[in-house]
Amino acid sequence: MDKLDLRILDQLQRDTSLTNQALAEQVGLSPSACLKRVRRLRERGIVQREVAILAPDALGANLHMLVEVTMARDNKTLYGQFIKQVEAAPEVTQCYQVTGEVDFVLVVSVPNMESYDRFCDRVLDASDNVHKFRTLISRKRTKFETRLPLDI
Repeated sequence: MDKLDLRILDQLQRDTSLTNQALAEQVGLSPSACLKRVRRLRERGIVQREVAILAPDALGANLHMLVEVTMARDNKTLYGQFIKQVEAAPEVTQCYQVTGEVDFVLVVSVPNMESYDRFCDRVLDASDNVHKFRTLISRKRTKFETRLPLDI
C-alpha cells in the first residue's frame, strides 16, 4: 500500500458517496487508475464495508453507555460464549476485550433506562461468567469519529 492508496482511503472514510470521478480528482489519479485501486482495496478486505452514519439526536432520545465487564473466570471458551452473546445484542455497538482491571468494555446504545435494564437482564445478568459490571452513562458525546488516522 502506497501514499495514493492511503489518500484514497482517507477520502473514502470522509465521504464514501463520492463518485469515482470526484475521488480520482481529489487524489490526483485518472478515473480508471483510481477505480482499479479502490477495487483492489475492497478485494484485499481493507475496505470492509460502506455504511451510513446516522444522527442519534435526529432519531429521538438515545442513551450511550460505556459498560466495563469483569469476568469471574479466565477461560477462553467462556469468553467466546460471552462474545457471541454480545455480538447478538443489537444494543451493543462496540465491544473491546481489554487488559487491566476489567476484561471487556462495551459501548451500548439504548432509547431509555428500561431498555438498558432489559439488556442487562438478557445479556449481562444471564451470563454465568460475568462477575460484575459497571455502567458509565454518557452525558454528552463531544467527539465521535469513525475515521482511522492514516499516515499520509
